[in-house]
Amino acid sequence: MKWKKFTLSTTTEAVDLISSMLDEIGIEGIEIQDNVPLTEAETKGMFIDILPELPPDNGEAKVSFYLEDLTDLDRILKEIEEGLDELSLFVNVGDRTITASETEDKDWINNWKQYFKPFTVDDILIRPTWEETPEEHKDKFLILIDPGTAFGTGQHETTQLCIRQLKKYIKPGCKVLDVGTGSGILGITALKLGAGEVFGTDLDENAITAVLENLDSNGLDPGQFFVMKGNIIDDKQVQDKAGYECYDIAVANILADVIIMLQKEIPVHIKKGGIFITSGIINMKEEAVKEAFQANEAFEIIEITRQGDWVSVTAKKL
Repeated sequence: MKWKKFTLSTTTEAVDLISSMLDEIGIEGIEIQDNVPLTEAETKGMFIDILPELPPDNGEAKVSFYLEDLTDLDRILKEIEEGLDELSLFVNVGDRTITASETEDKDWINNWKQYFKPFTVDDILIRPTWEETPEEHKDKFLILIDPGTAFGTGQHETTQLCIRQLKKYIKPGCKVLDVGTGSGILGITALKLGAGEVFGTDLDENAITAVLENLDSNGLDPGQFFVMKGNIIDDKQVQDKAGYECYDIAVANILADVIIMLQKEIPVHIKKGGIFITSGIINMKEEAVKEAFQANEAFEIIEITRQGDWVSVTAKKL
C-alpha cells in the first residue's frame, strides 16, 4: 500500500498551533522535525545515555502528515491553507510551503527481522527462531530468541557482556532475578546454563508474551521463569512478589542512570554473597556507576568488563 506524504515548512513557534489545527481538520498522526534541544524537564526520567547532536536551532520546523485516501485532498489542502491564514494573524508560520512525496506502507513491526541473524557469544549460538543454524555452529550451545515487540535480541554488546558474566557465576539450581527482562534472553540463558528459577520484571507487558514464547522455543518449563510487569525500584507489589534475600544472582542490562537507582534496591533481594551483574553502561557513565556502588556499603565491586563503548560492572553483596 502506498501513502502520500505531505510536508509543511513552518517555524518552531507555530508547530503546536499547526498540530492542533491539523487535528481539528481530522488528520491523525503527524511527524515533527526541528532542532529544538530537549529541556532538562523533558529528559528527566527518560534514562537516555546519549542524545543525538543537533545543529543549532534556527527556528525552522517541518510538520508531515500522511494520507491514504486522496479523494478529499483538495478540500483538506484548502482547509489547511485557510487554517494557516488564520494562524498567521497570531504567529509566524514561516514560508508554509507544502511538498508531496510517496511512501510505502511497510510492516514496521517485522521489518527489522531481516537484520537479526545467528551470532555467537564465545561458545553460545544465539539464533532467531526463523533462521536455520549455520553448519559451522551446529556444535555450539544453542539459545533461540524471538523478541516479538519486546526489547532484546542479544546482539548488543551490553547483552553479550551480561551473558559472559552469567557463564562465570551461574551454578546448578541457583535462583536469578532478571530486572528489565525484555525478550527474556538473559533469564533463558541463565536457565540453560543450569539456573533453577528466574524471576523477571519489565515495564513493558509485551515482555510477558515474549518470555513465554521463547521459553517454549527453547524447550524450557514455563514454571521456571515468572515475569511481572512493574518497576522493582519503587513498586512495593513487585518488590514483595520478587521476595527478599532469596536470589543468588541479579542481572540488569538497562542504562547507567537506572542501575544507579537499582543498586540501592537490589541488596534486599539477593542473598549475602549474591552477585549483581549490570550492563547497559556507556563508557562515559562508568565512573558514575562505580561511585554509586562504592558508596553503597552493601556491595563490593568484583569485576569490570568492557566491549566496545560499553561497560559491565559486577558486584558482590557483603
